[in-house]
Amino acid sequence: EVQLVESGGGLVQPGGSLRLSCAASGFTFSARTMKWLRQAPGKGLEWVSLINKVGITTYVGSVKGRFTISRDNAKNTLYLQMNSLKPEDTAMYYCATDSGDRGQGTQVTVSS
Repeated sequence: EVQLVESGGGLVQPGGSLRLSCAASGFTFSARTMKWLRQAPGKGLEWVSLINKVGITTYVGSVKGRFTISRDNAKNTLYLQMNSLKPEDTAMYYCATDSGDRGQGTQVTVSS
């Protein structure tokens, strides 16, 4: 059974940083492309970033240069380092596999 457990969210002031983690189990993590998604209040699900099995990364334009996705295959863990956070980054953040499995999410709130 695929399990994805996100952590690391919280309340942060504009300009601050957070590091999200996603602990994965139940599948061969190192062989899969992994993604971060987010859903802001009242809006649809948005793709944020992905990293493939060889470490190639891509980002949505609004976070490029501020967010960094990474993975530790030895720990079966996906990360999202978020810097220079803006109020518009406020959302529930989810990690997901390339086949659509998704965790429960971790809330990120950017507010002064």
